[in-house]
Amino acid sequence: MTQANSLARLVSRIAYDGRLTVTHISLYMGLLVLWQESGCLTPFRISRLDLMAISKIGSIATYHKRLKELISFGYVRYQPSYHPTKASNAELLTGN
Repeated sequence: MTQANSLARLVSRIAYDGRLTVTHISLYMGLLVLWQESGCLTPFRISRLDLMAISKIGSIATYHKRLKELISFGYVRYQPSYHPTKASNAELLTGN
């Protein structure tokens, strides 16, 4: 997935997905930033603290709720590390 194609698909999906809120979009944009910083690797490493800061999300509960929803809506694949100092893995999904 190229950066331009990923963003174009995301914008198209968001326009017609009534389930998404501003917080979902902010979180996904944060994921896009981290994906780009990783050199567009799939999967790429993420940490909650970094992603919350980039996405401007202040509540851990909101972060977890919105990430869980992005996963269930088919926008993200996520593999938690369950380790306090190791980053988790994420993958952006741009399919239908």
